[in-house]
Amino acid sequence: MDPQDHQQPELRQVLVLQPPYVFNIHEHLFTDRFHVLKAYDSPLPTRDFLHANAQSVKVVLCSGAGPITADVIRDLLALKLVVTDATGVNHIDMAECGRRGIVVTNAGDVYSDDVADAAIGLLIDVMRRITSGDRFVRGGRWPTSREYPLGAKSFDVMVFKLEGKRVGIVGLGNIGSRVATRLEAMGCIVSYTSRQKKQSTHFTFYPNILQLAFDSDALVLCCALTSNTRHMINNKVMKALGKKGIIVNVARGALIDEVELVKCLVEGEIGGVGLDVFENEPNAPRELFELDNVVFLPHAAAFTNESFYDVAQVMIANLEAFFTNKPLLTLVNNKF
Repeated sequence: MDPQDHQQPELRQVLVLQPPYVFNIHEHLFTDRFHVLKAYDSPLPTRDFLHANAQSVKVVLCSGAGPITADVIRDLLALKLVVTDATGVNHIDMAECGRRGIVVTNAGDVYSDDVADAAIGLLIDVMRRITSGDRFVRGGRWPTSREYPLGAKSFDVMVFKLEGKRVGIVGLGNIGSRVATRLEAMGCIVSYTSRQKKQSTHFTFYPNILQLAFDSDALVLCCALTSNTRHMINNKVMKALGKKGIIVNVARGALIDEVELVKCLVEGEIGGVGLDVFENEPNAPRELFELDNVVFLPHAAAFTNESFYDVAQVMIANLEAFFTNKPLLTLVNNKF
């Protein structure tokens, strides 16, 4: 039996199955305030650890790296709150939470500026071939081939200016609106599609993704992953975007049909992609590794020192609110 299980039950217990990035960096901020039960450090199998603490644990701390499944929820009989360090909640079985009356909090909009910055960075990188140029210099090719990039003879290299480009935002929420503001300041023509038209913005609204793709030079994906948005970027949308079109995804990998994306990129049907997220993380399509019009990030668009500290503060504030019967700060509306 884990020694923790013999301790006197505490009112401020917080269970961690797998430590979120934020918890790893700022663990002391949590352990100074709460009694943290670390399932990942226990000699017990996870299921046994959950059963041993099932009657006392009311709160679970999690991230995308440690999904909260229906089985986990069913094992924790006293569970009332799930606190995630992420913005999206597709790593949590929200339907099971709803059935049990368990509430969920997320990071709110803390990451929004950092993700928006990363989206712009990926777009510029793909359009201007910055990462490709870096490889060109590091690979020692500059002294022997001075024609990079527009003088290349072996393939049709496309390097584009950002100003004046038509950029479609898919999902004009906290992140999408920040991406739109940044792009407009850089001289882009911004339009968007979303679940509904936003009355508070002057950007042009498109009711469907296909028409938006037809009228855009690039798409930036910022929407949530749902059953309706899964694989919304399919072959038709990619073909509508065209051979010079660029896709940036800082939302969720499964928004894109990755098999079709690989095919379109390899066959030159679209101009390039900047991907922070993938359909089967942490595995990225190996077929794209050698393509100069593809830029990857390891699902790290939100990762800054500042955002991690701020998210830790939001998570702690939610935990304090829960244990003192006060309103939660970033309650997720459970529509699942």
